[in-house]
Amino acid sequence: MKPKVLAIDDSRTIRELLRVSLEGAGFEVTSAEDGVDGVSRFPDVAPDVVITDINMPNMDGFGVIDAIRKGAVNSTVPILVLTTESAPELKARAREAGATGWIVKPFDDTSLISVLKRVSGA
Repeated sequence: MKPKVLAIDDSRTIRELLRVSLEGAGFEVTSAEDGVDGVSRFPDVAPDVVITDINMPNMDGFGVIDAIRKGAVNSTVPILVLTTESAPELKARAREAGATGWIVKPFDDTSLISVLKRVSGA
């Protein structure tokens, strides 16, 4: 069974890059265009790992992390933040909210896949 990834990013380009890279590495990818979309898809997708951007309309990545961690379904799923942001205070805020890791865009396919395999147990 393929490990499932829920990729949440408002950039269509990033969602497509993630889909191509991760599906090529054997992951099943579901995309969401913002935090509200991602959180609403989360229970049905039942992902093994979530990748979320921070800066998005409607609900940002911190809201996504908070909603998943406080939810009744799969609240311990690994959550990776994939963002252009690199400020230590934002990383600390994400970690405190319950993020598992932080990856700065642009991402390296090999490194991202390695991290996803490690946190998803794939």
